[in-house]
Amino acid sequence: MTELKFFKYELSGQVARLTLARPKHNVLNIDMMQELNQMLDQIASDDEVKCLVLDAEGPSWCAGVEVADHKPEMVDDMIAVFNGIFQRIDKIDVPVIAAVHGACLGGGMELAIACDIIVASEKAVFGQPEIKLGFFPPYAAIRLPQLVGPAKAIEICTTGKRYSAEEGRLRGLLNHVAPADNFEEYLEKLIKEIKVCSPLIIRLNKQAVKNNLGLEFSKALENVSDLFLNRLMKTADTLEGIKSFEEKRRPVWSNR
Repeated sequence: MTELKFFKYELSGQVARLTLARPKHNVLNIDMMQELNQMLDQIASDDEVKCLVLDAEGPSWCAGVEVADHKPEMVDDMIAVFNGIFQRIDKIDVPVIAAVHGACLGGGMELAIACDIIVASEKAVFGQPEIKLGFFPPYAAIRLPQLVGPAKAIEICTTGKRYSAEEGRLRGLLNHVAPADNFEEYLEKLIKEIKVCSPLIIRLNKQAVKNNLGLEFSKALENVSDLFLNRLMKTADTLEGIKSFEEKRRPVWSNR
């Protein structure tokens, strides 16, 4: 693997952990986003991975995208590589968890809400302050209405207000708020729930949710039933799950 400049990477127990590591506040620039896209491609190609955790070093999780990269001579390249992040995360077929502490602002918040699950420290702060500099957050304009509804999305984007982790949870922005002093322990409990499952069945579960979003009910039901009967029920791991239950033992997954 190419030596990383802006991230740290660990693969342990079929859990991929990608850590933002650009002092001081993990502000994304074009080079850092290119490195992130390369890592997302690598992780997506590993069929043994059960989940991806995005965490960060330093006082902030991610304080946004470099303002200098928004200048007219840079912005086309910046948007292209920025969009690439969300296109890749959308295609990753295992749960992606944002483990957020500190400031999570602007493009950093967009990165967090692109993930399937957000676990936030009680001290985390969220916001889309782009409007203060005369911008709007392009990915958040798409994603936020799905999470919090259009009215709250407009409020978040047009006020630039900062929200505590608990405010974000109450609005539907994130899943969990964890005590700051045992944040990692809280996160590990969630990861453990995923780790005990089959990598293949994890993927099929995520497909069942994502592939039917926005479809008319009858079509969605047809699709998910087809996935259940013609994919899930033909896997060795589903049959192993049934057998292990009947034999009162832990399943041994083959990822087939």
